[in-house]
Amino acid sequence: MVAHRARLRPAVDGGTFLSTYLISCGGTGGHLSPGIALAEGLASRGHKATLLISQKRVDARLIEKYPDLNFVPIPGAPFTLQPGGFVKFIVSQTKGFFVSMKLVRTLKPAGIVGFGGFTTAAIIVAGRLRGVPVALHEANRVPGRAIRTLARFSRRVYLPPGINLPGLREGVIRHAGLPVRREITRLPREEACRLLGLDPSKKVLSIFGGSQGATVLNDWARRELPQLALEGIQLYCVTGLGKGMAEVQTLTAADRSKVTAVFSPFCDQVAALLSASDLVIGRAGAGSIAELIRCETPAIVLPYPHAADDHQRANAVWFEQQGAGLVIEQTKLPELTAAVFSLLRDDARRQSIRAHLNRLDHEATLTLILDDLENLNAGAKPAA
Repeated sequence: MVAHRARLRPAVDGGTFLSTYLISCGGTGGHLSPGIALAEGLASRGHKATLLISQKRVDARLIEKYPDLNFVPIPGAPFTLQPGGFVKFIVSQTKGFFVSMKLVRTLKPAGIVGFGGFTTAAIIVAGRLRGVPVALHEANRVPGRAIRTLARFSRRVYLPPGINLPGLREGVIRHAGLPVRREITRLPREEACRLLGLDPSKKVLSIFGGSQGATVLNDWARRELPQLALEGIQLYCVTGLGKGMAEVQTLTAADRSKVTAVFSPFCDQVAALLSASDLVIGRAGAGSIAELIRCETPAIVLPYPHAADDHQRANAVWFEQQGAGLVIEQTKLPELTAAVFSLLRDDARRQSIRAHLNRLDHEATLTLILDDLENLNAGAKPAA
């Protein structure tokens, strides 16, 4: 993957950029999407942001929509104790550290923000060694390994409301939600359906297993498709990159009307997908939950059972406690089937869930973080 260079734009006052920030956010859509949201916010205030991403396909696919942002791939690999994987981790992190040191020397950032994941450690350590103020953002309700390890080196750590990390000096933690990309907003349903090639007069069930898809959900969708179609329910299943080709099927409902089913490896119209959907089945990553909240889309979430520290389960439990959706384990697919048809037949219950989602939406999250970053770095000297 090559670095994407933006067309440099002047700051809002017509002059030069006020400050440069580095944002480490690669590896998954859950890391990359809030990084893009933060970069958009910084740009709106006259700052310049460079986003450090991984070399994974999911990163390359997502950034195609943002030609005016700067993206730089940085070496990195997930931590593992498997001998071969551990060697790869050490080698890639070492390479990432030297790339990070060069970036800090060259760009002289006023601040560095890390969203966790395997691309974060190198740039945070490099920034600390060069005297750059560093901040971390954790959106999950169980802080990840990178956040826990690097928090002591950070001037600021953003955590979800009600979550804390022990051992940090006073004033380091700020409670904030997850920044959501500007494009993620609820659209009129008819417009959203038109963008996706769906019939707005029929209900829509969407399946979205995160940026990398979920085979168990894809299989469930194909198995239940005949019954969904019989009841006139359209299906839009985002299968994930590498999990099959794009496919559109036309089926027949009990009333002889036509029903559309779409299987797509990737969806770059997330706002349209969530706005068109009467119900979503998905994972419980913090990014997915934040987007469901922003678009007020009822959902059934199945926590990924192998997520680090079981953080998706913690997210899902909180989500359900807020009245914002249902949680079902992926080992209980018959329960999922029953819940899906029950919710799709119960308009009043879905409307009640939407009201809870509306209550949870914190559009001021990005403003809070931007204000704090600017105050945090107001008196700090950029890297020499």
